[in-house]
Amino acid sequence: MLISLAWKNVWRNKKRSFIILTAIALGLWAGLFSYAAMYGMWDATVNSAIDRDLGHIEIHSKAFAKEKLIENYISDGNQIEAEAKKVKGVKEISSRTLIEGMASSAATSWGVTIEGINPTKEQKVTSIKDLIISGNYFEGKRKNQIVISQKLADKLGIKLKSKMVLSFQALDGSLIYAAFRVVGIFRTESSIFDASHVFVTQKDIYKVMGSKPIVHEIAIRAASSLAVDGLLNNLKQRFPNLDVQSWKTLAPELSLTYNSLQLEMNIFLGIILFALLFGITNTMLMSVMDRIRELGVLMAVGMKRVRLFTLIIIETILLSITGGIIGIIMGTITTIYFSSKGIDLSLFAEGLSSFGIGTMLYPSLPASAYPTLTIMILVTAIFSAVYPALKAIRLNPSEAIRTY
Repeated sequence: MLISLAWKNVWRNKKRSFIILTAIALGLWAGLFSYAAMYGMWDATVNSAIDRDLGHIEIHSKAFAKEKLIENYISDGNQIEAEAKKVKGVKEISSRTLIEGMASSAATSWGVTIEGINPTKEQKVTSIKDLIISGNYFEGKRKNQIVISQKLADKLGIKLKSKMVLSFQALDGSLIYAAFRVVGIFRTESSIFDASHVFVTQKDIYKVMGSKPIVHEIAIRAASSLAVDGLLNNLKQRFPNLDVQSWKTLAPELSLTYNSLQLEMNIFLGIILFALLFGITNTMLMSVMDRIRELGVLMAVGMKRVRLFTLIIIETILLSITGGIIGIIMGTITTIYFSSKGIDLSLFAEGLSSFGIGTMLYPSLPASAYPTLTIMILVTAIFSAVYPALKAIRLNPSEAIRTY
């Protein structure tokens, strides 16, 4: 009965209720869409990092995890790769030879990480092949092929088919200089990665070094992103003497950003609801003042003050929840639309690339956002109803009845 009466009271003054409903709906719509945009940006950054280089899980020797030296390779790396491939949940796997060195042209030199890869395996784990903007991804049989980024090519003043020299320290401590020809140029979302990584084939780097096959890193692509934690535990048990880490540990800044993002967006939505709290309180106070005589009559005929207090609370909750539902629906529809169309941020490409963020933003909302928001709306409604409800139950029935 109270709910039915409260709903009728909400719509007694349609204009006033409509204004506050609109304010709640627009506030939540703006807040939700901002949340979706920020979450979509974080999600795109994570996916780009995983696709670009990290994979879901990486395996290193414990020594390499502490100090990335050429001699800290995985013993029997190829055998470890073969065993890891058989673990349930592993979709694709690729071993890498990582060497810190210098890339030089006739004009200048630049410090880089030289990644020796098996192109056939690597293209199933990462997306560098799909990001080639000129040339190809190790398609010919020519020896000493190298794939570099557009940013590094600009720094070195070279182009497709140019020769460049890689210099690095070999396992025996000697310095090696080897000439490579650029067969492909790529561009990723991260300018930092682009400026510091070059790719060559493992067979070429082994031949140049005159060494046996060595593996510093094994990158793994899980069958499902939801199964990464379980797969991580399985691999840790399988290879206790190796350092096995997921992307969350390899790129802790991404996890930290997500935790900070959740906190920041909850605070942001809280500020919006806090601002709306005053509007809701004012609306309900006006509603109470308009019905002083009616409230006095209700108390005079026997309505308990607790029930009257509850009535005002329910009216406020119904008003807030209705506006909240409209705002959530608007925010969800807007998010769904732009999640498929995308938002072009190419005007800010230079700045975004510094953070590894692409120029197309696809907003998305995690399911966890809705329960949190619903609780926040309910809390706001209850707080905004307390003062008007207290004002109502403090009325003197005899005086209220004589009020016109």
